[in-house]
Amino acid sequence: MSYLILCLCPLSFALSFVLTFVVRSLSLRIGFVDKPGGRKIHSNPKPLGGGMAIFWGITLPILVVLGIVHFSTPPHWVAELLSGRATPGANSLPQSLAIAYWDGIRQQTPMALGILAAALILHLLGLADDRRAMGPWSKLVVQLTVISILVIGLDLRSMTFLDHVLPFGRWPSIVVTVLWIACITNAFNFLDNMDGLSAGVAAVCTCAFLATALGISQWFVAAALALLLGSLLGFLCFNFPPASIFMGDAGSMVIGLFLGVLTVRTTYISPDIQAHFASGWYALFAPLIVMAVPLYDLLVVSALRIKAGKSPFVGDANHLSHRLVARGMSRRTAVLCIYLITAATALAAIVLTQVRTTHAAILIFAQTILILGVVALLEQHPIARPNNIAAHPAATDSSPANSAPPGSTIAGHR
Repeated sequence: MSYLILCLCPLSFALSFVLTFVVRSLSLRIGFVDKPGGRKIHSNPKPLGGGMAIFWGITLPILVVLGIVHFSTPPHWVAELLSGRATPGANSLPQSLAIAYWDGIRQQTPMALGILAAALILHLLGLADDRRAMGPWSKLVVQLTVISILVIGLDLRSMTFLDHVLPFGRWPSIVVTVLWIACITNAFNFLDNMDGLSAGVAAVCTCAFLATALGISQWFVAAALALLLGSLLGFLCFNFPPASIFMGDAGSMVIGLFLGVLTVRTTYISPDIQAHFASGWYALFAPLIVMAVPLYDLLVVSALRIKAGKSPFVGDANHLSHRLVARGMSRRTAVLCIYLITAATALAAIVLTQVRTTHAAILIFAQTILILGVVALLEQHPIARPNNIAAHPAATDSSPANSAPPGSTIAGHR
């Protein structure tokens, strides 16, 4: 089953690659571009709309699969593939088991359509903001409203044990889930401040979640993650520095929403550990460790802005990527460095879901803290001399995520 799910990745990759190519050409023709000026470093208009390729690279395959499953019965070759047999006419998995998979997909349809509807609303919101900047609080209200409806309407909750610990029913877990998804959505929105950064970090995180989902046989979550990964990689072919197209809020908010929702849908405790939950509860913190770098950037940037008496939604050059460039790295090196840091914490999170002792879990938590400590020390290194800063300008970026003029308040343009 795992290899069938992994086959979805090249499918969405090809779709996203083609869509990005088409959108890039169309955006230039209709003038949907990010123009030079302010703190932006690109000298020519760069097309926007890459988020459309990411969104539809995920959505179209899901809709096609749901349509096939709902209007057909599983053909015999599906049973053969599920049983791992490729020889026609060989004894295969009983058709009844293939039908069981068909029924399982049908049961997941309301959840899938609800998630796609929420992603579509944020996608359209992002397109509107990319076209004409919106106010920060109006965007935040829409985000929280959409996420709240999604969580309550589909009973999409994490930390459900709070239902029995606190005297407020399911509301504590609802609040935690809404805040978690909103934080992840905005973390990747914040991270879209340099070519290839948000999509690349998201791809690394998706790989970690995909490995976890496959390891514990969560096939439907794994399938969605495989589609997300392929779509991100297809877009990265055009967005890796130097980028020829930007995703904008229409892409970064969709990425964050999908990752936030899919982390809630994933059960991080494998079946053999579930029987001894007391010795494996720390696996619940796996998504926090995978997302350590995006969340670190979100918290540090927000704290610096608040400390300076500014709104946390005002774009500036205080992101981790900018601070690394200010201290001598090239922009591409800074992006690759953040990829590697994210991969280091993500690998630790994959191991965390398999450990069975508190001692091992503590070591993994300590490793994550030490990695972030190294990042913090790098950021404290003295800023390069003016002549070096000129060679590696830090206060600019070729992504629209940091393209707002000074003093603007564009939620998501960080």
